[in-house]
Amino acid sequence: MSESSLHRAAREIAQAEAILVGAGAGMGVDSGLPDFRGPEGFWQAYPALKGRVQFEEMANPVWFDEQPSLAWAFYGHRLHLYRETVPHPGFALIRKLVGDRPMFVYTSNVDGQFQKAGYSEAQIFEIHGSIHHIQRTDGIGDIWPADGVNVDIDATRFRAREPLPRTPDDHPARPNVLMFGDYGWIGDRTNEQGSRYQEFLRQVAGKRVVAIELGAGTAIPSVRRECGRRADVLVRINPRESHGPVGTVSLAMGARAALEGIEAAMVALGLRDG
Repeated sequence: MSESSLHRAAREIAQAEAILVGAGAGMGVDSGLPDFRGPEGFWQAYPALKGRVQFEEMANPVWFDEQPSLAWAFYGHRLHLYRETVPHPGFALIRKLVGDRPMFVYTSNVDGQFQKAGYSEAQIFEIHGSIHHIQRTDGIGDIWPADGVNVDIDATRFRAREPLPRTPDDHPARPNVLMFGDYGWIGDRTNEQGSRYQEFLRQVAGKRVVAIELGAGTAIPSVRRECGRRADVLVRINPRESHGPVGTVSLAMGARAALEGIEAAMVALGLRDG
């Protein structure tokens, strides 16, 4: 990574009037979260499923009807993992870089790490929902926090033990996460976030918006597309897929290393105190 790219990113962020933070799965890797990119990454995280099912097949609501103990082994493991994970210092660095300027987080992650790192719920748009909330498997009714949901998993068989989670109104539960081929997802909570995001966009219309995009890949390009079309300047941070349209500041680095490099560049350029 050239020093000039970090310096350019530092200057662009320092001159921004508003910041859009776009985050994909790569944002959590530095916190120790699994990278599901490709079958080998998924199977490394879930060796019991190796050669049997890939992430795209496992992340499907059909399992909650056909094999709910398998579905809850997968999502229950992730729920506990995300609860226990400590957000890496890059999360705090973003807030430090942004300061008191308008900011919003647009993320495809369902892990709740931004909230855990102290970001306001009012500034986060989780486009695929959150594993920290549950709903009925039939797609009817309310959305509830998953605070009291605990899943006992037989690691050898990779099956959740009974009793499986149920909603407060005593129906079979599933995470309020948008899965592949998902027609039963209740999007009310995410739609409310989306309305707040649209209000943010209205408020910053005409301002110089810089997008800091972190770990968003091309396999599911929602975050990349949103950052590319909303920002006056795009700072794309991705160790493997940092390319972008003309004018993109491309940083082929992990999220934490890039953010630390940008902060150091700001200090070196006199854009902020050390």
